[in-house]
This record gives sequence, C-alpha cells and structure tokens, in this order.
Amino acid sequence: MSSMEMVILGAMTILLLFWLQPGIKTALMRSKQAQADWQSVLLPLGLVVIFVIFLIAMV
Repeated sequence: MSSMEMVILGAMTILLLFWLQPGIKTALMRSKQAQADWQSVLLPLGLVVIFVIFLIAMV
C-alpha cells in the first residue's frame, strides 16, 4: 500500500470512530449494567477449541 493510501485509510478510520462514538458510549454503559452470563460465552468457545484440537489431531 502506498503512503497516501495509508493516510487516507487512517483518516477514514478516525472519522468512523468519531461518527460511531455516541453508539459506542451507549453500548459500554449498557454492558456495565447488564448481568454477566459467562456460560453462554464459555460453552461455544470451548466447543470451538475442542473442534480445532480435533482438526489438528486429524492431520
């Protein structure tokens, strides 16, 4: 990538962050108030890890 493309990409990223900032703040406030439900995260993550180990073992 040329330097000009990287500058344009960086500027677009910063503009996107400023544009999405109100929604990000709201989402962070809601996540702090929400009840933690770790089982719904750990179960699929564990299944993916087991599946990847299975795929590695099959090679």
